[in-house]
Amino acid sequence: MQTLARLKETASQTAGPYVHIGLTPNFCDIGGIYPADLGTQLVNDKTRGERITVKSRVIDGSGTVLKDALVEIWQADADGLYNSPAEMRGSADPNFTGWGRCPADMDTGEFVFQTIKPGRVPFRDGRLMAPHITFWIVARGINLGLHTRMYFGDEDKANAEDPILQRVEHKVRVPTLIAPRDGDVYTFDIHLQGDKETIFFDI
Repeated sequence: MQTLARLKETASQTAGPYVHIGLTPNFCDIGGIYPADLGTQLVNDKTRGERITVKSRVIDGSGTVLKDALVEIWQADADGLYNSPAEMRGSADPNFTGWGRCPADMDTGEFVFQTIKPGRVPFRDGRLMAPHITFWIVARGINLGLHTRMYFGDEDKANAEDPILQRVEHKVRVPTLIAPRDGDVYTFDIHLQGDKETIFFDI
């Protein structure tokens, strides 16, 4: 029998610059792979729903904006349906991808997504969750991608009923998941550490 010492896990590595090279080659001035980087366009002129803009930054514990991060988002369409083969409740809007990817702007560290406001999706027990967008964040120094959610600041009633937000033990942290609205723009800054640390999900 072989010893367990031979089965040790290899050391984990940080994302480094290779995330951008592999996932957003055009952003890195590597042409000829895709006409445009995947995930840059969620909507077209036929997409149903209220058009919104989501702006975000990833901020470290010192208050510094990370300029080498990359964010992906997933969300339901305006009717609360996902563009996924696993969606069994109906057919999602074929003109909405439900998924986006964006590298941080090298000057400002900002991510911008042109999307639509999602509908409400049922929790596993049937209760409706508030409209939300799921975020996945990677950057240098982050060994495993971080998951969080963005809820909408103008959905007070739905947010109060949301079964996920209700499970947050320290209610003072709930605002870290809620994006305020200004016109058609929602701003959602993600804090990795510190007093404003965003709630992250273990999924």
